[in-house]
Amino acid sequence: MTTIRITPIAAALAALFFHTTASADDFVLQRVLVEGSRINQIGMTDSASSGTVNAKDLENRTVYRPGELLEATPGLIASQHSGEGKANQFYLRGFNLDHGTDLATWVDGMPVNQRSHAHGQGWTDLNFLIPELVTRLDYRKGPYSSLDGDFASAGKASLAYANRLVAPVATVTLGQDEYARTVLAGSPEVAGGNLLYALELMKNDGPWTRPDGYRKVNAVLRYSRGYSNNGWTVTAMHYQGHWNSTDQIPLRAVQNGQLGRFDAIDLSDGGEAKRSSISGNWRRTTQDAATSLNAYVIRNQLDLYSNFTYFLNDPVNGDQFAQPDRRVTTGLDGSHTWHAYKSADGKVASDMTVGFQLQNDNIFNGLYDTRARQRIATTREDHIVETSGAVYLENATMWSDALRTVVGVRANRYRFNVDGDRLENSGRAYDTLVTPTLSVAYAPWKHTELYLNYGHGFHSNDARGTVASVDPKTLDPVDRTPGLVRSRGMELGLRTVAIPNMETTVSVYRLDFASELTYIGDAGNTEAGDPSRRHGVELSNVYRANKWLSLNFDAAYARARSRGGNPDGDRIPGAVEGVAQVGLTVDRVGPWSGALRLRYFGPRPLIEDDSVRSHASTTLNGRIGYRIGKDMRLELEGFNLTNRRDSAIDYYYESRLANEAAGREDIHFHPIEPRTFRLTFVKNW
Repeated sequence: MTTIRITPIAAALAALFFHTTASADDFVLQRVLVEGSRINQIGMTDSASSGTVNAKDLENRTVYRPGELLEATPGLIASQHSGEGKANQFYLRGFNLDHGTDLATWVDGMPVNQRSHAHGQGWTDLNFLIPELVTRLDYRKGPYSSLDGDFASAGKASLAYANRLVAPVATVTLGQDEYARTVLAGSPEVAGGNLLYALELMKNDGPWTRPDGYRKVNAVLRYSRGYSNNGWTVTAMHYQGHWNSTDQIPLRAVQNGQLGRFDAIDLSDGGEAKRSSISGNWRRTTQDAATSLNAYVIRNQLDLYSNFTYFLNDPVNGDQFAQPDRRVTTGLDGSHTWHAYKSADGKVASDMTVGFQLQNDNIFNGLYDTRARQRIATTREDHIVETSGAVYLENATMWSDALRTVVGVRANRYRFNVDGDRLENSGRAYDTLVTPTLSVAYAPWKHTELYLNYGHGFHSNDARGTVASVDPKTLDPVDRTPGLVRSRGMELGLRTVAIPNMETTVSVYRLDFASELTYIGDAGNTEAGDPSRRHGVELSNVYRANKWLSLNFDAAYARARSRGGNPDGDRIPGAVEGVAQVGLTVDRVGPWSGALRLRYFGPRPLIEDDSVRSHASTTLNGRIGYRIGKDMRLELEGFNLTNRRDSAIDYYYESRLANEAAGREDIHFHPIEPRTFRLTFVKNW
C-alpha cells in the first residue's frame, strides 16, 4: 500500500469529520490510524491523556492474563488476588478501582462493567476477551467527554474486535503449571460479507499448592458487511470458565512458617462464570453526516465462593460466603453527527453530535453463608431492575489551524427497583444528574499541542444501597445512599512530536468526588465514604527509532486524600501512588522479533493514617519470536523473569486462623507468580 502523507490540519479534519474511529480493516482511513496510533496523534485527540493503541502494538505486549491488555493505557495496572477466572483488580489515577468501579470498560460496543453486582459495584470480568481478535484499544482518562457516562471518572477503555483477519490463524501454547491454550480463528467471505469465527480453549493450574484448575471455553461468531465506518455487523459471543481460588493470605502465617507463599487456607474457595451475548452495530458516514446504532443483549452468570477472614466469625467451620449473580443486560445506543464547514480560506469546521444511551439490567443476586460451597444461611436475596437513560449533545469546532474546542453536556436518569427478602430493604429510588464537559486544544507550534480539559462525571451506587434502611446482618438502621455520585475533573496537558519519531505527553490533573460511598458486597451492606480529591501528573513517551525498534516509557504519580475530616486519617486505603513502565520492542529483524517490559507498581497506604503500607512490586516480562517461514512462527514468553517475590496485591484487615484465640489485624497479600515460561506455535494460511 502506498503511504499517504497527512498534514496536521488534514489529520485534525479526519478526526473531526470521521467521529467514529476506524479499525484496521477500514479502506479509507487505514493508513492514518494504524501507522499513527501512538506516534503523532497531534490533532487526533482532545486531551493529553487520551489515545489509541493499534493491533500491532497490542500484539507485541506480553500478557499473563487477558485483562492485562488494558495496561497498554499509560498509568493503568491490572492485578489479581484470587483464582484466574475472577475479575481483575485495577489501579489508575490514585484509585484502587476494585474490580472496575470508575474505569468504564467496553468491548465491541458492549459495556463490561456490571452494576449492582453481588461482589462489587462495576464488576469488570474480561476473561471472555480473545486478544488475537482485538484490533484497537481507545482510552480516555478523566470525565471530559459527554459521550462517557457511568464509571468513566478515572478513565474509559474501549476494545474493538476486527471484522476480518488478514489471514486465518491457529495457535497452540504450552507452559509451566499445566498451562495449555489453543485458538482457531478466520474470516472467510460469505454472501457478500465476512464471517469471522474464533474458538479458544484454555487450562491453567498456576503455581498454587492447590491448583487453580482454571478451564475456559470461549467462542465468537460475527457476520459483517462493509467497513467499520460504513457497514453493519451482527456478533454472538459465549464464554464459560470455572476455577479454584487461592485468595490472599495473612503475612504473619507466612513469616512464622505456618503457610507457604502459594498456600491457601480455605481449599473450597473458587467460582464459575458464564457470559453469552448477541449484538448488532450499524454505521453510515457521508461527507455531511455520520450515524451509528448499536444494540446488545448480554447474559451473565457468576457463582463465587470466598473466605477472606478465615475463622474470625465462625471458629469451627470458617467464614466462607457465596455471592451468586444472574443478570440479563440489554442496551441501545445511537448518535448522529452533522458536519458543517466553511471554505478552505475560512478554516472553520464544526461537528454537532446528538446521541442517546439506554440500558436495563434485570438482576438476581444474593449473599449466603456457606461451608465447602454448601449453603447454610442467607444474609440477603434480591431481585434488582436497574434502568438508565442518557442523552448528550456535543459540539466539536476547529476555529483555525491552531485552535479546536469540544463542548458537551449529558443528562442522566436512573431508576432503581429492588425487591428484597426483607421489606425494609426493598423499594424504588430515582436519581438524575447533568454533566457538562469542555476541552480546548491549542497548537502554538507545528508539532506541539496544549490542552485544557474540564468536566463532570459520575458513578452509580449499588441499587441495594439506594433503598436499604437496615443492615441485613445486624439489623441496625443505615442511611440510604444516593444513586449517582458526581465527580469533577480538570486537566492541563501537552503533546509534542518536536523530536523526530518521538511522541511525548504530559498531563497534570485534579479529580474530586462528592462521595466514595460503596456497596460492600462481601458484607451485604453499604459503607459511607468521605468526599475525596486526587492530584496527579502523568508522563508518556514513545520513540520509534526505526522500522524495527521502538521504546516507550510511562510514569504516573497521584496524591489521593479524603476530605471529610476522618479522625482516623485522610489517606484512602489502596490508592495507587506511583506506577511506571519501560518497554522495548524489536520487530522483524530478519526472522527474529521480541519485546521486554519492566513494570513498577508502587507502594500504597493500607490504612487511613498511613501507618501500614504495602511494598512496591517490580516485574520484568519478555517475549522472543522466530519466524520459521512465511506462515509459521514460534514465540517464547517469560513472566517475572527476575523471579521477584513481590505481592500482586495487599490489604490490611482483621482475620483469625484456626489456631488463634482471637482475630488479629494484619497485612494480607497475594503473591505474584514465580518465573514462568510459555511456548506458542502460530500458523497462518
